[in-house]
Amino acid sequence: MNAPHGSTRVFARGSWAEASRIAAVLRRETVGGLLLLAGTVVALAWANSPWSGAYEALRDTRVGPASLHLDLTLGTWAADGLLAVFFFVAGLELKREFVAGDLRDPRRAVLPVAAAVGGMVVPAVLYVLVNLGGDGLRGWAVPTATDIAFALAVLAVISTHLPSALRTFLLTLAVVDDLLAITIIAVFYTSSLAAGWLALALVPLAVFGFLVQRRVRSWWLLLPLAVLTWVFVHESGVHATVAGVLLAFTVPVVRSEAAGGPDAGPGLAEHLEHRFRPISAGIAVPVFAFFAAGVTVGGLSGLVESLGDRVALGIVAGLVVGKVVGIVGATWLVTRFTRAEFADELGWPDLVGMALLGGIGFTVSLLIGELAFGTGSERDDHVKVGVLVGTVVSALLAAVVLRLRNRRYRRIEELESVDEDADGIPDVYQRGPDASGTPRPRPFTDG
Repeated sequence: MNAPHGSTRVFARGSWAEASRIAAVLRRETVGGLLLLAGTVVALAWANSPWSGAYEALRDTRVGPASLHLDLTLGTWAADGLLAVFFFVAGLELKREFVAGDLRDPRRAVLPVAAAVGGMVVPAVLYVLVNLGGDGLRGWAVPTATDIAFALAVLAVISTHLPSALRTFLLTLAVVDDLLAITIIAVFYTSSLAAGWLALALVPLAVFGFLVQRRVRSWWLLLPLAVLTWVFVHESGVHATVAGVLLAFTVPVVRSEAAGGPDAGPGLAEHLEHRFRPISAGIAVPVFAFFAAGVTVGGLSGLVESLGDRVALGIVAGLVVGKVVGIVGATWLVTRFTRAEFADELGWPDLVGMALLGGIGFTVSLLIGELAFGTGSERDDHVKVGVLVGTVVSALLAAVVLRLRNRRYRRIEELESVDEDADGIPDVYQRGPDASGTPRPRPFTDG
């Protein structure tokens, strides 16, 4: 049954142009996720090998000019520097979704935004409940994040034929999640604020924004301004990754009217995203995972000891249980008050599968753990164990749920790919163009 005209549809298929763009993004993120997985495995193996001292020495090697307070360890460079690239790409994606993507329609945006909020609030509450009366409350935000690259790597490993609507929902959920996470980092994990440095950061940021609004693409102009913005934000005490999001938000998404307007092709945001997404997915995130995931477990007894810490237990509970309850609960509320119905052949089991994938919190969770308890501390090691265990359990449960639904997904995928016309657009999207000439999605028919 389809929702009434004009109401919210859960897992509704977007326009063909948007679906094609999302598919291209997810292909790159899947490769990055596999590299992230490889970096994590190498780090864990090395940190638990007889040569673990060499791993720690590499991670703690300091490079950079001390006069500028940038003599940072390689691990810190990965967390503060490389992840700024990751958040820059996430910021570009988020702005594009809400300015030129299908989510510019509030009715389409409300569901993934509500699901992302629910998927952050409930895990945080669960973590706090587990850690009440203890000294680990500072890590409340660790289980709130979702790692889209790792989630897509899991999908690649289990080889499900996930429909485009589910993939789009997962990507949007993770992008909104990233924005909320960077807000949490900026607000709650800034120990001291140097207002002068922060004000100084606004100067190169403003120049960068002025140039990109004039559609300047010269890297030799933009890159130094981006680096200066990053340095000044780093010196201000705000986590330097915030600079990546601020820079991204200044970039225009659609072309100017003089250049033909929105219908003239991709804007500067999509151009920069195309340039930097491979660097983010293929270098920044895997390298960060390599330096962040190397925790000495100490065998089964060490694993049990780490999980005996309420911080690790709270993280596991938040990722495995909190994410599912938060995402499914928020979606239920949206459907309750908007009378939305599930589109096509999808339903609540598919939402549970997406929510379990949302429990794969890795990159940003590890970053928040380091900010909360200090890099290399015993509590930080317990955070890493909790994140790894919660991620693995969520991934395994998601694999079970999605594999059980895989026959249905295969049928939907076949319907999405058959009967292409001369324009290469499957008939499932052909219900006639809208006012702007964009093909509108058509619901599947029974049989």
